[in-house]
Amino acid sequence: MHEQTAPVICAHKLSKRYGRRQAVSGLGFTVEAGQICALLGPNGAGKTSTMRMLVGLSSPDIGSVTVLGEPVGLGATVLSRVGVLIDGPAFVPHLTGRANLRLLWSATGQAWPPPALDDALDLAGLGDALDRKVKGYSMGMKQRLILAQALMRKPDVLILDEPANGLDPGEVRALREHLGELARCGAAVLVSSHQLAEVQQLATHAVVLNHGRLIAAGPMGELLGDAGTHLLQADDTARAAAVLRVLPGVATVMTRRDEIVVTAPGVPSRDLVHELVTEGIGVMSVQQESKSLEEAFLTMTEGDGERGAR
Repeated sequence: MHEQTAPVICAHKLSKRYGRRQAVSGLGFTVEAGQICALLGPNGAGKTSTMRMLVGLSSPDIGSVTVLGEPVGLGATVLSRVGVLIDGPAFVPHLTGRANLRLLWSATGQAWPPPALDDALDLAGLGDALDRKVKGYSMGMKQRLILAQALMRKPDVLILDEPANGLDPGEVRALREHLGELARCGAAVLVSSHQLAEVQQLATHAVVLNHGRLIAAGPMGELLGDAGTHLLQADDTARAAAVLRVLPGVATVMTRRDEIVVTAPGVPSRDLVHELVTEGIGVMSVQQESKSLEEAFLTMTEGDGERGAR
């Protein structure tokens, strides 16, 4: 992988209209080397339109895109370093999976085989089916072949729209591990998905769109934020609960078995521990409960009342 100091993917004030529909409006974000960034939003939020502009399949009405520091347009040379899955390539049904991959690779003008063919085929896991005609493939098999074509060039950048569609849980896990390894080696990964539980395990960062506009962006931990719930275990549960109930900022205190559940938005766990220790109560464990990505996503998008692109 090539070491990068500037953002690997940079979208600057992108806007795109289709007829009377504003699909994307003034969108800007960056993705750095080593990041796995999730591009999230409800249906019609502008995710696919954005991805198409990032790889030169569509030109922005306003704004610009750079990838690996170079401007992007249809046929830009920098795209040879980008693995793309957007709607998938048009496979030739009467050719085998392997022949389709060779045909797609021939467009690069480089000698066969691609540099990461073996790893891509291993992830695809098609086995003998690779030498069967694609017209007999299931949806999941076609999806795995699409992933193989995106990964076989050993890309520095991956831009993947719903890559887990049609994959079973084991295949989704293998894909997650593979993308994680690519990112650890310095690749920048931008992935769109509606599978929020999977995204929460995969992504380091997120960009959230609604109605074609950016509504949130940043590290995943910051976007999930503090749900304000603390789980504590103390050597005297009843006494600890009584102390915590009267602290400023504490909304509720409940006990369940040997655990104390404290709702205190904006109050750090260390302050709760300090009060208990001051009262001579031993604290055995404390952890902060974060929101799920689904909860955070719904809060961000349902609270965004302005209407635009669909």
